[in-house]
Order: sequence, then C-alpha cells, then structure tokens
Amino acid sequence: MSALLPEVDESLIEALRAVVENVGVRAADRLAFAHDASHYLLTPQAVATPTSAEEVGALLTAARRQGFTVTFRSGGTSLSGQSVTDAVLLDTRKAFRSIEVLDDGARVRCGPGAVVRAVNARLRRHGTKLGPDPASEIACTIGGVVANNSSGMACGIEANTYRTLESAVLVLPSGTVVDTGAADADDHLRAAEPGLHAGLARIRDELRADSRSAETLRRLHSIKNTMGYGLNSFLDHTDPVRILEHLVVGSEGTLAFVAEAVFRTIPIRPYAATALLVFPDLAAATACLPDLIACGPATVELMDATSLRVAQRDPDCPEEISSLEVAEQCSLLVEFQEGDEGLLEERLRAAEPLWSRLDLHAAAAFTTDPARRAALWHTRKVLFAAVAGNRPPGTTALLEDIAVPVKRLGATCSQLIELFNRHGYADAVIFGHAKDGNIHFMITEEFGDDPNPQDFSHLRRYAQFTEEMVELVLAQGGTLKAEHGTGRIMAPFVERQVGADLYEVMRRVKRLVDPNRLLNPGVLLSEDPDAHLRDLKVAPPVEEEVDRCVECGYCEPVCPSKDLTLTPRDRIVLRRETARAEAQGDHELARTLRREYAYDGVQTCAVDGMCQTSCPVLINTGDLVRRLRAEEASRVEEKVWLAAAKSWRGVSRGGGLALSAADAVPPVLPRLATDLARGVLGAETVPRYTADLPAGGRPRDRVEDPAAEAVWFPSCTTTLFAPVEGGSGVGRAFGALCERAGVPIRTPEGIGSLCCATPWKSKGYREGYAQMRRRVLDALAASTEGGRLPVVSDASSCTEGLAEMLRSAEGTKGEAGLERPIRVIDVVAFTAERVLPLLVEAGELPATGRRLLRSVTIHPTCSSTRMKLNGAVEQVAGAVAEEVHVPDSWGCCAFAGDRGMLHPELTASATEAEAADVKRLGSEAHVAANRTCEIGMTRATGRPYRHVLELLAEALS
Repeated sequence: MSALLPEVDESLIEALRAVVENVGVRAADRLAFAHDASHYLLTPQAVATPTSAEEVGALLTAARRQGFTVTFRSGGTSLSGQSVTDAVLLDTRKAFRSIEVLDDGARVRCGPGAVVRAVNARLRRHGTKLGPDPASEIACTIGGVVANNSSGMACGIEANTYRTLESAVLVLPSGTVVDTGAADADDHLRAAEPGLHAGLARIRDELRADSRSAETLRRLHSIKNTMGYGLNSFLDHTDPVRILEHLVVGSEGTLAFVAEAVFRTIPIRPYAATALLVFPDLAAATACLPDLIACGPATVELMDATSLRVAQRDPDCPEEISSLEVAEQCSLLVEFQEGDEGLLEERLRAAEPLWSRLDLHAAAAFTTDPARRAALWHTRKVLFAAVAGNRPPGTTALLEDIAVPVKRLGATCSQLIELFNRHGYADAVIFGHAKDGNIHFMITEEFGDDPNPQDFSHLRRYAQFTEEMVELVLAQGGTLKAEHGTGRIMAPFVERQVGADLYEVMRRVKRLVDPNRLLNPGVLLSEDPDAHLRDLKVAPPVEEEVDRCVECGYCEPVCPSKDLTLTPRDRIVLRRETARAEAQGDHELARTLRREYAYDGVQTCAVDGMCQTSCPVLINTGDLVRRLRAEEASRVEEKVWLAAAKSWRGVSRGGGLALSAADAVPPVLPRLATDLARGVLGAETVPRYTADLPAGGRPRDRVEDPAAEAVWFPSCTTTLFAPVEGGSGVGRAFGALCERAGVPIRTPEGIGSLCCATPWKSKGYREGYAQMRRRVLDALAASTEGGRLPVVSDASSCTEGLAEMLRSAEGTKGEAGLERPIRVIDVVAFTAERVLPLLVEAGELPATGRRLLRSVTIHPTCSSTRMKLNGAVEQVAGAVAEEVHVPDSWGCCAFAGDRGMLHPELTASATEAEAADVKRLGSEAHVAANRTCEIGMTRATGRPYRHVLELLAEALS
C-alpha cells in the first residue's frame, strides 16, 4: 500500500458498514477528505456518512467496541485543523441540513450541515438573523459554528454562539442522546449518565469556590476567546445539563456530536451606513479606535496595506479601494446599524466631530446604498482566501487569530510587524475585527514534502516565530485564539494561556465526557509540544486553477455535484494528490486516482461556473474540467464534432426530428435504442432518452429588418426541443413582444447553422469550437453592421457562451470586419431595459396594480447568476405576477446542455432540495431563462417550467 494512502483496517470497515450504508474507502474518497481549509493534512481510514443521530450513536458505540476514533466534518472551513483525521471521518454535511424557523423568526432550529447563509436566508423574511456572523458564512455550517463558538464581524461576545444557543440535541461518546431543550433534560442526563452528571456538578462547585480560578476565567472570557474548553460554563450555568450544553460550544467535536441546535436570533437592523476610512498607516488607524468605538458603530474592520493591494486585484473591487495608490495606508471599514432611519441619522451626526479630528486620506463618506455597501463587505468577507490565493506558488498560507484588549491593539500590531520582519515574513497581512481587539494575520511558508522540525529551516523558522508570537500575545493580556478554535495549531499552548490548574480542569472534563478518548484526538488539548508542527500540508505547483486554490470550501454549497461525487475543492485536491503521487513515484496510486476521477471529477461536473461566483480568487473549476475533457478526447470524437460544427443546421434539425419521432412511439423503444447505443459508443457520447423529454422544436426563423436596433440570435435549443406543452416558446414570445413594443430586430444570415459553441467548449472539442467561432464572427460582423448593433440571445447559457466567444475574439475584430466590440445582451435584460418600459408607456401593461397571476416561482440559472441577470428575470416576472418567489435552496440544475441526459443522476441530486422548496411554495407558474434548465426543473419538480418571456407575452394576448 502507498505511503500516501495507508492501508485500511478491514475489520474497521466491516464495523462501519454494519451501522452505516455509505462508507467511502476508495483512494478518491479518503484523499478528498484529507484536506480542509487549514494547513494540516491527515488521510482518514474511511469516510462514513450517517443519516441520523441514531446512526451517529451506533457508530460511536462501534468505535468504543472496536477501538477506533472519530472526527466530525461538515463544512470543512475550519482553519486550525479541527476536521481532519487519520482515523474515521464522519461526513455530517449531507444528511443534516434541516432548517426550521420558530416563533416567527425569534428562534431557529438547524441541523449541523445547514450553511449559515442558508439559515439567514430563511430568517430574513422574518426580520431576524443568527447572532454569529463569520466571514465564511457562505460555506461554514451550524455544526462548525457550534464546534468553534463562532462569532464574527458584528456580534462580539454578546451575540456569539455561546450566548445565543438555546438548546441542542447531543450524541455523547457513550451513544446517549440528550435533548437539552426538553423540560426534563437534566433529569434525563442524571438517569442516563449519573457519573457525568455528578462530575459536572462537582467541578462546578470547585470552580465557584476557587476565587482565583473564577477571576481568571472571567478575565479570559471578557474578550473573544476560543482557547481550550469554555470553563466559564461552570460559572454561568448551574444545572449540569446546561453546563454540558455550553461546554460543547467551542469544544471542536471532542465532547459530543451536535445533531441539532436551536438558536435565539437577533433582529436585523435594516438601516445601515458604511464607510471605508483610510489612514496613513496602521498606527494611525489603531490609535483612533477608543474614540471611534465610543461612537457606537456596529462593526469596525481593519485592513492593512497588503490587504488593500490584494483587494485591488478583484475585478469587482469597489472604487473606494481601487482608486487608492497604496503605500503604507491602513483602512477601517466602519458601519453603523439602527432599526430606525432617524436613529441612524442621529448616530451619524453625533459621530461627525470625530471625522475632522482624524488623519484621513479623504473625508469620511458614509453610504446607505445597498450595492456600494455590499461591494465593500464582499471585499472584507473574502479577504483571507483572496490574500491566500495570491501567495507564491508552492507555499502554504497560515492564518492566526488573536485578541487583545482594544487599547493594546496598536502596540500588539507594531510588535507583530517587528516579528514578521525579524523572521523574514515580508508578505505578512493583518486584518480583522478591530472593534473587538481581534485581528487575523497571515504568513506564507514553504514546508517541503515531509515537514520535520529537525531537518527543515523553514519549519524551524515557523516554530520560533510561533513561540515568540505566543509570548507577545500573552504579555499583552490577550488570547491566542479568538474565534477560529484551538484546533491542532494552538493545542500545545492552552496550558500556557490558562495555567496549570485550569488546564487540569479541562483534562478532567475530557475524561469525564469522553473517557475512551474517542472524539477528535489531538485537537484542543495535546500533550505533544510539537503537535502544531506535524502533519503540515504542502502545496506543490500543479496547474493554474489548482495552484491558486486555498481549499477554503466557499465553492462547495453552490456545486451541483456536491452530494453525488465531488465538489470543486475536492476536484482540485485530488489533482494535487495525483501530482504528489507521481512526484513521489507512486504511479499505482496516481493511476487509481485518475481512474476514479474520470467519473467523479470529469463526467459529473456540470462545468456551470457557479463555483466561480463564490470563489474569493475567482477560480472556475469548469475551465479545468473542460481542459481535461479536451485532453481526453479521441481524434475520432474531435473529427465527429468538427463535422457537426460544419453541418450544424442539419445536425440540430436532425436532433429535433429524432425527438419528435421518439415522442410519437412508446417510450420504451427510444429508451432501448439509446441504451444500446450508449453500450456501444459510450455513456459519455450518447444521451439517454427519457419519457419526460419534449418533442423536437422548429427551425429557427429568419427575420430581416433594415431598421433593426438589435440582432436577435435565437438559440438552437429551440430547434432541438419544443416548448412546454401549450406554450409558444421563447422565440415567438420575444418576437411578439418586440412587435407590440415597436422594437425592430433582425437575425443573422444563416442562423440555422450558427451556435454559441457552448457544446463544443464544455466537451473540450477545440477544433469544432474554432470552426463555429469563425462562422459566428463572420455572421455577426455583417448583421451587427460592424459591431454597431447589440446581439440579443434568448437562452442565458447561450448569452454567456456568445459573450465569452466574442471576448476571446476581440484581438481579431479587425480582420472579422468589426469596428468595435460587439455587445451581447440576454433577451430578459433587453426586455427589461428596452421592451417592458415601452409596453407600459403604451398602456399594454399596467405599471402597478393587479397582475395576470397570483404567484410565480423562478429558477435562477447558473449563467443568469454569473451574468447578474436574476434581477431582470424577477423584474419581468413581477410584471406578470403579484408574488415572485425564488426558492431558498435554488442552485444549478446540472442539466448543463446534455449533461442531464448523459447523467440523469447528476440533475436528480442537484435539484433535490430546490424541488422540495418549489413544492412548498405552490406557485401557479414556474419559469427560468434557459430551455435546457426548464427541462431539468420540469423533470425534478413535476411542474412545467418555461421561459419567463412566454408569461409576459401571454399577459398581452
């Protein structure tokens, strides 16, 4: 067995499979979960996916009997090494995503796999939100929020997890399940676990009687602190069950599994004003903090000069940052929040005298504009991953997280900078929650292939730096971990922070709750002084997308294949592991990974680009997969698709006729025919016919108008697929709307032979893509009059495909006869901007008042999301329906052209949660902005989906 993939204990696997159906033991399964967002790497023996608290209890019973240890893993966004193990990993993300809003939003019950952003989306309509507001809300889960006692940018310690958790369902290492929200919870704990109940009460009484220890705990928890166990639970709560419940908060999966958590929510203060204050340097920014905090801001976020320079590389960087010539400047992102507009204005007026006293780069300019505020906060929330993504190739990003009293923050930062300089960390970055004295700093280090403190100077440097940093923070009265959890990185230093007596109490807690040390060994408490220097992750250069990735996991919630095969992070991780295996001469492991990757990584990737919408360093894993498909494509396949590009009119029309023929006979016959063809030609070549596919569509109409103000580029999907039964189709709907509004349009000559070329690009057929690209360029150069007219596409994926094609052709626009770049606009955006106002002005549609439908549900497509078209879709739908719904759990349907026909299981997995939401909403009509997505969602929900313009056209008929 490979040194990179330790041998599996078969008796352990047998014990797991006796309890849980889904147990991953393949190389791809184990190595994908060997990585989390931290700089540690441990390869699990197996990855088990339980589906209930009872299964978790049974697994823990098996662990006790078989002698193996267990680590819980949900979002994998932890930065301190809490969710990796070389034993058994339990994936608690997939089966525990429940969200139930209680008491009109005053409380919320969540499963540990529910993502924080998803929970807040459910709460938003009730005017409330969770107290913890971590920057990683896009991907971090409730399980991690509880495990790490998450706080964030605005909540401080007043509304963190510890303060807002109301109750939890806990699975103890013994297998006992305790619902702390039950009226008899304490009695149940006493009866089920008498030793534990009595032991907790004994420690409570001892700590309360020890005034020195009690005072130390109060001091340590007066600022943000996630070092070790939260022994303040013994001072704040009396009943053992309440003490246990709050000890679990911040325990990092070392005491119990949190199967469910109920939070008290906090009200959303809807009126907010935000400003970026820019100071000459870090010292000036931190010096003003006491006066600034006295003004009552909700948040004060610090970003140093390096942070600002990295933020400027983001194409969506707000002007407040992009316009700076950054030298040594430091910024504070300040926001005031109030429940009333008048109170906000009073707060801003009261703070005005301060701004004139500060040494600012420019006058304080507070904005209430939601878009500008969102842009500023986007920059701050993705800062860690963006900075880490810009690290030198081959290095590892290490993020530390400390807190000190606010008055000592400036001195602490100055001494930290001295440490960076002394140890040669020239690219170090400082940012964080200045209002709480809580800063994060990141350094990059190169550890090599087999880190060892005796052999590598880089590791010795890191070890010495860490030692001096610990001394610095403790000397400033600070805490070594403020909100990211102790993890492996600070476990050796817990005793130094809390003292020998309290450290022994922590050890007693662990022995009391988990006497067999089953849960997450090596995390939070460790007797190994070098534990933080072991099992370090290396990042050898592989390829562009892989090298930029920091494995933060922000991409995972939006990935359509996340519950079926791999996430974008997994795809990148396994590319790294394959390269590592090759570099170390383990060619057998590399071959195994490539074989498993073929289906998991390549065939079931929707290449939808949704990962890029949430990636702080803008990685589109679809680009990687498209390149891999191109490398794997045979010469015969390349030639077949090149021939298709040359004869696309006949191919697309033939596909439509074939679907019409299939629709006219019993479904079993075309299904049998395609299954036979898939067996001969391959499942990646021939789509599978299913009875829910529509009949074929109509040839695309040629429209000529010398006075046209736009060039209509109808999608070939309208030729391949007929509209939903009874519908007109988007093409005829758009034509009718333009006619009623008096907007002349034309189509390119030879439109039946043209395509946006997305099928060739997504499959990696480069010659066919180039052939179609040349044909489209020539046609559009003529029809747009050299680029004077915009091009309007009636399918969002085709809009995106055309826009990408034309961007890539900008260097050749002169030879194509283009006087300027061609603007591509989606048909929905064109209708919202141009057609809809004309219809309202002409009285064809009412500006307000009663609508044709009571409610409509929208499926935002991946391409409409990437192009920021969803607002236009909602605007058009709002002209037809009184209520417009977007399901909370919407995501890419993964139909992805023909991917849903090649791999129906991908679409089924991707749409499961959204389909449940659609059923609950019960709207009269269901719409999207892409024909293949409409087919996919119709299949998933049983509701007929059609293009939103069809509804608008019907409203005029």
